[in-house]
Amino acid sequence: MTAKSRTTSALVPELAVFDWRGSLAFYCDLIGFSIRYAREDEGFAYLELGSAKLMIDQVDLGRDFHESERLRRPLGAGLNLQLSVPDVAAVHARVLAAGLPLVLPLEERWYRRAADEVGQQQFVVADPDGYLVRPIQVVGTRPSRT
Repeated sequence: MTAKSRTTSALVPELAVFDWRGSLAFYCDLIGFSIRYAREDEGFAYLELGSAKLMIDQVDLGRDFHESERLRRPLGAGLNLQLSVPDVAAVHARVLAAGLPLVLPLEERWYRRAADEVGQQQFVVADPDGYLVRPIQVVGTRPSRT
């Protein structure tokens, strides 16, 4: 194993979840992640989608970093995970086909940066534990209008 293959990403969120299998189905089947590795006996999985990384960990199974008796749904209050996906329309269609309610419908939105704006198609859906996930696909850039 080379040093480069051991390098980890700068930030990999780990979400505490109440239903590991349900979360795997949401993140893999609907959003499009794949499992890099998993420890089923611990209710843990390391997921990847392009360069995005995410860990999910079953509450009260294996080692916990939190006081599980204090956890209540919805989890992740104040957290919005923006995730770049190759085809936001396809992810949107899978989420709708699964019957999940949207927190924010599919939209095109332009965000001002320093000298320009970046446009993206996006929507927001809550995962089974209430974490907000915002799949996005960049549609372009344009000069800032201000």
